Amino acid sequence: MTTAARKGAGRAADIPAAVLQALSRGELPSATLAEALALDQATLLRTVFPGLPPAALAAADTACTLGILKRMDAIAGVLLAHHGAAAIATCRLHAADTVRGWACFMIGRQPGLDLPTRLQAIRPLADDPHFGVREWAWMAVRPHLAADLDTAIAHLAAWTDSPSDRLRRFACEALRPRGVWCAHIAALKREPARMLPILAPLRADPSTYVQDSVGNWLNDAAKDQPDWVRQHCAQWQRDTPGAATARICQRALRNLA
Repeated sequence: MTTAARKGAGRAADIPAAVLQALSRGELPSATLAEALALDQATLLRTVFPGLPPAALAAADTACTLGILKRMDAIAGVLLAHHGAAAIATCRLHAADTVRGWACFMIGRQPGLDLPTRLQAIRPLADDPHFGVREWAWMAVRPHLAADLDTAIAHLAAWTDSPSDRLRRFACEALRPRGVWCAHIAALKREPARMLPILAPLRADPSTYVQDSVGNWLNDAAKDQPDWVRQHCAQWQRDTPGAATARICQRALRNLA
């Protein structure tokens, strides 16, 4: 995945040293996933928050030895502990996509928020222009969505009417039964029909960005409920025939004989 501004490197080994330094200082947005994973978040944190005390910096350095999701979440925890909600406001407006990603995880970590309030807080980041921030957004709040599934589905169903294909995609992608880099949602693996208030309005979405997510959601579901997926794809293609529905169903059924 790339941004339009710069092609970027597909492998960490191919990132020029000057580019990696600029990424680590927050002077460039990452153009690929490889760049987002390779940049030095400890350096980035010191650049954006130069006044952090030694204990916080030590905790961040430890976080940087972790996998990427635990790293993002741990740094978000450091920032919340030392700057509170003010750090969210600072990070969500920063030019560096990784810094905006920290804002996502701080929203995920904030105590005392009900689910509608948390979704409202994450919404601008779910609609971020950068592909990486949009991914961090759903990953950061997914545990809360999974823990209160009916409320999550009810609120995200309204996002399927958004003019933004980014928000329409979020509504689907955040609740994939298996997902990527995240815990599975056992309830949706058992009962995929619970997701129909979100899936059905998107069954003929004109955006390929959304179509990919819906098709992948159904492909996830097909690993546990193949007959249900076959049935709904057949029904959708009868009820709303067209290129968009056909593309979604092709992706949904791609691993079924």
